[in-house]
Amino acid sequence: MKNLYVVYLILVLVGLVGCTPTAKLTEHTRQSGGALSSWQDSLRIEHVRLDLQVFPDRKSIAGQAQLRLVSSRSIQRLALDLDANYHIERVLVNQQTLALTAWSNPTGQLQIELPSEQPDNQPFTLTVLYQGEPHVAENPPWLGGFVWSTTKDNKPWIATAVQGEGCDIFWPCIDHPTAEPGQVDLFIKVPAGLAAPSNGTLINLIKEPKWHTYHWRTDNPNTYAIALNIGPYALLDDIYDSRYGNRFPLQYWYLQGEQASAEKLFTEFAKQLDFFEQVIGPYPFASEKMGVVHTPHKGMEHQTINAYGEDYRQSPYGYDGLLQHELAHEWFGNQLTNKDWDDFWLHEGFGTYMQPLYAEYLRGKMAYHAHLFEMRSQIVNKHPLVSKRSKKEHEVYDPKLGPGQDIYVKGAWILHTLRHLVGDEVFFNAVRQLVYGTSTPEPGNFTPRFSSSEEFIRIISTMYGQDLQWFFDAYLYQAALPVLQSETENGLLKLRWKSDKPFYMPLEVMIDGTLYRLAMSDGTADIPVSQARQILLDPENKILRQEQHIDDYQQWQRQQQSH
Repeated sequence: MKNLYVVYLILVLVGLVGCTPTAKLTEHTRQSGGALSSWQDSLRIEHVRLDLQVFPDRKSIAGQAQLRLVSSRSIQRLALDLDANYHIERVLVNQQTLALTAWSNPTGQLQIELPSEQPDNQPFTLTVLYQGEPHVAENPPWLGGFVWSTTKDNKPWIATAVQGEGCDIFWPCIDHPTAEPGQVDLFIKVPAGLAAPSNGTLINLIKEPKWHTYHWRTDNPNTYAIALNIGPYALLDDIYDSRYGNRFPLQYWYLQGEQASAEKLFTEFAKQLDFFEQVIGPYPFASEKMGVVHTPHKGMEHQTINAYGEDYRQSPYGYDGLLQHELAHEWFGNQLTNKDWDDFWLHEGFGTYMQPLYAEYLRGKMAYHAHLFEMRSQIVNKHPLVSKRSKKEHEVYDPKLGPGQDIYVKGAWILHTLRHLVGDEVFFNAVRQLVYGTSTPEPGNFTPRFSSSEEFIRIISTMYGQDLQWFFDAYLYQAALPVLQSETENGLLKLRWKSDKPFYMPLEVMIDGTLYRLAMSDGTADIPVSQARQILLDPENKILRQEQHIDDYQQWQRQQQSH
């Protein structure tokens, strides 16, 4: 890492550092995911050594990334993703410096011609030395990048949040959900007096008079989860005794001077972990740690070092919802990763449903339903949750282009409805199978995996013993919700599901205090109501459906916002 600092000083002297002002991202770098190009689709990243020196006063970095790559076919060229605003000093293949004409990076895709054809399934190394001013986050974590902030006592407080834009914001990678490196060694060099908590296990801390280097190692990290967090941190730590018999570290890196608040939040770690281990299964990264760091942005699921920026906000539910949501992503996002951003709801819908479930675990049914009732009015149904085509992250997250926040709230409500349809045993076994690839996970018998909506449909249909494609056709693959039509005729309440696709959801009806369960096997049912004084359809709100009072409320909200 010392060599990087020398390189940086040379660049300063020749006038390269700071010569290019922070620029807007290219279209390629701004986007994350989508279909892999022929330059990348055969590549696998086995290992990354990433050396980064961070200069808070200049808001710049100097980096050296060494990637051990394997291609499934012989190749003469390849590409990595890296923000084009960095100055690239050198590119090397197997320690051989390439001619400047062998590589180019005008768009944020670093295209490289290899010195000779690289055989299939034979590892080789590619090294990139680069420096510059990273893209500054405009509204983190939603519009991401580097966050250069300061604490109340004016000390540097720095973080990265790059889910939407991707790993190429600050290191050369393959910016796609399925391109997780097998292992990453991360060396973060920061001014003395600052700490740099990051992913995985702390291997070493090298202290020099003016600089401290933190060496972290992590396995199979989510591509956007590699995170820098730099500040005047103190550490709370403990050992967690899992219900599965294993033990692993708990860490909370908090800002100095906030110990009382930090200690209160830290008491929630073990309780939340026990909930997830009881309801879903073993903590996926027990060989490393469960870690959290206080950040100057709201939050992000950075594997084993989740970003927390809620500033210890209190809740009537009696737990920290942001902490719980980001912890949920260790299972839904980090252990289970969507193969394509089109299935983003597998991260956020499941992650969001964990908050009502945890409220139920802590406080009972009223808290569960209160959470869900808050979410219901936020569902907008403008786009299907899943389009069945490869998508980039922003195409899903931007409500003008895709489902936007529906991947959270509608996704959670779909799971709520599904749980009541199939029952708890089938539902949670199917979720377990989805997350771990086995319904009987034990520490050491699973690894992170990629999945899709289609796989989840197959899993839960098999466990339920009936094809549930009709359920997901109605909820995932079309925007509009099913409508429950009802009319009274000749003393009969006539009920019918109206949907663009066949819908057979069983229905509960309460008539004058008596509950009836209707199979709706062909999407219709009749029930006598000639003397009824009160009729409630779906009295326990088990079914996600179009409801006029919700539509009226949302219309009123839009009118208020337009005034």
